[in-house]
Amino acid sequence: MEFFNRGDELKRLKEIEALSKDSAQMSVIVGRRRIGKTTLLKKAYSGAIYFFVSKKSETLLCEEFLDIVKKRLDIKIIGEVKRFSQLFEYILDYSTRHHFTLIIDEFQEFGHINSSIYSDMQNLWDSYKDKSHLNLVLSGSIYSMMKKIFESSKEPLFGRANHKIELKPFTTATLKEIFKSYYPNYTNDDLLRFYMLTGGVAKYVEIFVDNRAFDVAKQLNLIFGEYSLFIDEGKNLLIEEFGKEYTTYFSILSLIASSKTSRAEIESILEKNIGGYLDRLENEYRVIKKIKPIFAKEGSRSVKYQIVDNFFNFWFRFIYKYKSAVELENYDYLKEIFIRDYETFSGYFLEKYFQEKLKLSKEFSQIGNYWERGNQNEIDIVAINELKKRALIAEVKRNPKKIELNKLKQKSIKLLQKLKGYKIEYRGYSLEDM
Repeated sequence: MEFFNRGDELKRLKEIEALSKDSAQMSVIVGRRRIGKTTLLKKAYSGAIYFFVSKKSETLLCEEFLDIVKKRLDIKIIGEVKRFSQLFEYILDYSTRHHFTLIIDEFQEFGHINSSIYSDMQNLWDSYKDKSHLNLVLSGSIYSMMKKIFESSKEPLFGRANHKIELKPFTTATLKEIFKSYYPNYTNDDLLRFYMLTGGVAKYVEIFVDNRAFDVAKQLNLIFGEYSLFIDEGKNLLIEEFGKEYTTYFSILSLIASSKTSRAEIESILEKNIGGYLDRLENEYRVIKKIKPIFAKEGSRSVKYQIVDNFFNFWFRFIYKYKSAVELENYDYLKEIFIRDYETFSGYFLEKYFQEKLKLSKEFSQIGNYWERGNQNEIDIVAINELKKRALIAEVKRNPKKIELNKLKQKSIKLLQKLKGYKIEYRGYSLEDM
């Protein structure tokens, strides 16, 4: 698949590289696995030295990295190098006379290999940065670990990074661009399903495109099959993040994906207090987010939870939930479940699609949902422009014939009390409006 989007990120990385010619720069690149960090960095810095921190001993890593350095840089290294700090000092010393880029991928893995590497790097960086011309790029996929390394005041590398880039999924606009290039005769339902299944994650998009899996039959064959890359994907990506308590986290996420979105609902099913788990899922792991009605007061108990990542939402709803069928390799059964529940399940993603589309329009200062006590008078989208005193109140349905604007106006009566003086626009969004 050809390289799409990422123009802003490429421009920023080039700007950082230019700055490093005068003084050393340390950049942190974060984003979930498969999001395209490595591809982006190699596109931006084609001549960079690239280290991948794999799970092996420090001695073996140094041996591997030393071979790369010797081939790329004119450095004479005498004797054995068994500690990364030794190699890093050679690199920093060389960078006082030469400008170049060093990428260290999966940087958080150093913590499993030798946690003292971070303090060694801090000491060396502080000693050399004022005379160095190194463009140092540190990339990581385990968000909680990368956040701790660079944002915890107790960690040695706290405050050392000059720049941080968080790589996000492709936008809805980019997904449409990809469809126009590879599947121009797509239907809006094809686009919605593609958005729902890939979530704009670059690797998933690439797999679907390379396999020309744009219609529902090809997509289901790609996902639900003996050789599928997707069956174990959620488990493979999240177990390392969650650690030994992953089963509780997985149970919570499975319930959220099945529309059990309040803490009370989840606790009644799991029969345990999950406050700490929800807090870590939201703030430490960034897997879920808290949703409150627009204009809700600080501390309001009217709270729901959503899984941020589209693919994880799908995985917990249709793969993890039916893990018995997965163990039996009864993939036809999984396909039937998906087809049975698709219209209902995809409604949430259609709503999310239009919220993202409105966000990309840059027309509003606030976009959210609205509901009243007991989930009464639920409204799919409320978008507000405080400067222009303008509000958009919208209902989202797959079928445009099911949109009832008069009913929407009735549900908005209490909401309008908070929008006095605003110009109100009521609108319905359906598959036809994508």
